[in-house]
Amino acid sequence: MDPRTADLTTDRTTVALWEGGDAVRLVEVPLPDLGPGEVLVRVRLTTVCGSDRHTVSGRRPAPVPSVLGHEAVGDVVAVGPGGVDAEDGGPLRTGDRVVWGVTVSCGTCDRCAAGRTAKCRAVRKVGHEAFASAWPLSGTYARHLVLPAGSTVARVPAAVPDDLASPAGCATATVMATIEAAGPLAGRRVLVSGAGMLGITAVAAARAAGAAQVLVTDPDAARRDLALRFGATSALGVDEPVGGGDVAIELSGSSPAVARCLDALDVGGRLVLAGSVTPSPAVPLDPERVVRRWLTVTGVHNYEPRHLRAALDLLERTRETVPWSDLVTPAVGLDQVGRLLSGPAGPAPRAAVVP
Repeated sequence: MDPRTADLTTDRTTVALWEGGDAVRLVEVPLPDLGPGEVLVRVRLTTVCGSDRHTVSGRRPAPVPSVLGHEAVGDVVAVGPGGVDAEDGGPLRTGDRVVWGVTVSCGTCDRCAAGRTAKCRAVRKVGHEAFASAWPLSGTYARHLVLPAGSTVARVPAAVPDDLASPAGCATATVMATIEAAGPLAGRRVLVSGAGMLGITAVAAARAAGAAQVLVTDPDAARRDLALRFGATSALGVDEPVGGGDVAIELSGSSPAVARCLDALDVGGRLVLAGSVTPSPAVPLDPERVVRRWLTVTGVHNYEPRHLRAALDLLERTRETVPWSDLVTPAVGLDQVGRLLSGPAGPAPRAAVVP
C-alpha cells in the first residue's frame, strides 16, 4: 500500500506552523469534526509556490501564525454531513485523489453571481488563513487540511502523477485563466514575458492551444533554455529587441516588462497582465496608441473553477509530450519546509514536499 494513503484514520495531524520570519515549527494538533460541505484531505504531495517564499521574506502580508501552502494533491479522508460534490458534479468519496482551488467563495454575493468567484467579497484562501481562526488547517504544509464548504474540489485523472497535479491548483490553473483571457491562439504570435513557473507553463499551454510562435523573454539564461524545452520557438534576454506580436502574456510583474509588452503588440494586439500582484512603478500608457492600434489590456488574478478543470485536462493531454516533471525537484519531508521557504531557490521552479 502507498505509505501516503495508508494512514487515513487518525484523530491528530502534524502541521508546519509558520510563526513569522523564517521560523517554522512542526506541531501536532487534533483533527476537527467536519461540518456540512467540508472535506478532510490527507496531503500526498505539496509544492512550494513563490508567493509563500515572498510571505516568509516579508514581501507579502499574511497572518501569523498560520499554516502556509496552497499547491497540493491529496486523498479524501472524510466528507461532512450530507456529502460534498466534486467539480464534475459527482459525489466525493473516501480515497478520491483530488486537487482544489485556492479561493473559497460565498457563492451569493454580487461578484459570485457575476462569475467572479475569485474576487468574492468574503473570499478565503487555502494557505492564507490565521491558525487562530475558524479555519486553522487551511494550508498544505501539513499531513492534513480541511477544505471548507464552497471549495472547488476536482478529481485527478489517473494518468496524471502527483508532481504534475500539485501545481494545478495554483500555477497551472492561473495560466489557463490567462490563456482564456488571451482569446483564440491558433496561428497567433504569442509573447510570454517571464520564464518562471507561470511563464514556462504558459509556453506549453499556448503551444497546446495552437499558437504558431511563442517568444519568451527572461533575464536568466537557464530559464530561457527551459522555455525552449517546453515549446518556445525563441527565447530572448530582456534587452534584446522583440518583434510584433498578436498576444502578450506578462507574468514577471516587472513594470519595464509590461511596457515592453505594450510596445511589442501589433495592430489588434492583446496584453494579458497576471504577474503584477504586488505594488510596482506605474507604466505610462499612450491612449492614442491604444486607440489607433486597437489594443486591448486586461488583467487576471486567481481563476475560476473551470480553469482548474482546464489545468488538469492540459496536464493529461500533454503528459507524454511536455517534460512537466522537470519543473519540480525530488520531494523532501515536512521537516524541510522552513529551509525551502527561507533558503536559496532550488534548481527547478517548484520544490516538492511529501508530508
